[in-house]
Amino acid sequence: MMGDRLPVYLDRDGVINANRADYVRSLSQWEPIQGSLEAVARLSSSGHPVIILTNQSAIARGYCTEDDVRKIHARMKQMVEECGGAITGMYYCPHHPDDGCSCRKPATGMIELARMEHGLGVGGWMVGDAASDMEMGLKAGLSTILVLTGRGTVQLEEIRKSGMPEPDYIAADLAEASLIILHPL
Repeated sequence: MMGDRLPVYLDRDGVINANRADYVRSLSQWEPIQGSLEAVARLSSSGHPVIILTNQSAIARGYCTEDDVRKIHARMKQMVEECGGAITGMYYCPHHPDDGCSCRKPATGMIELARMEHGLGVGGWMVGDAASDMEMGLKAGLSTILVLTGRGTVQLEEIRKSGMPEPDYIAADLAEASLIILHPL
């Protein structure tokens, strides 16, 4: 396994950058949440492999292209590096929710691919703002942290109404989630 620290899997929209109801379609619409890039850098510089996992059905819907997503990811990677950190891998599902693929969260295809490509063992952390992030983390045997940025507050209520297991932790944002990971109780 890479390093001696467990991998941290991060959702993108609503966790690292502001979520948009009409999808983040271009680099000009991509806005980091305050403190999120520094949190990614803090995690990676502490030895945690950081993996970004994001559903991007805007591609299948024709709202943006895979090139648009790659440009956003290249800028995010650059900005994290400017903060002194690194992103180990970035994975996205370009499919429509009705496509029945194995990579769209809550399916675990992106985690399985990241584990294979980066030699990551089981275990680690899943940080997201949606029930699908928490469900994927649970299926993959990860500790889960729901952040209240993005859709987190609304999704927490949905999780509680549905009877789905509660996240292991709830954090105000990625900055707080990074502190939970670095200093677990």
